[in-house]
Amino acid sequence: QVVLVESGGGSVQAGGSLRLSCASPESFRSICMAWFRQAQGKEREAVAAIVTGNGETFYQGDMKGRVTISQDNANHIVYLQMNNLKPDDTAIYYCAGRLDVGSCWSPSHWGQGTHVTVSS
Repeated sequence: QVVLVESGGGSVQAGGSLRLSCASPESFRSICMAWFRQAQGKEREAVAAIVTGNGETFYQGDMKGRVTISQDNANHIVYLQMNNLKPDDTAIYYCAGRLDVGSCWSPSHWGQGTHVTVSS
């Protein structure tokens, strides 16, 4: 059963910005929410994570410094603001969440992904 739904993907030129959204039902009481991405022919990699209780954020990889993860707890939405996008950022971006205490980089639930294409 899909409980995490991503939106906001699309096509953008290099240097542009996109904001991805991840909606979850109120019943999805996550400890952490995170964004991952997977480019064609490459392994999935972590991008950003947020501890839902205190808003602490973590970033990994090439997008560090160009992305911001945030949350709207009232509406159960997690965002990924992506700036200065590069063609190498072209990938499927996945929202993920973890329901129990543990690493935010090892989520238990995944969304179906949203495509981001960056053209040069």
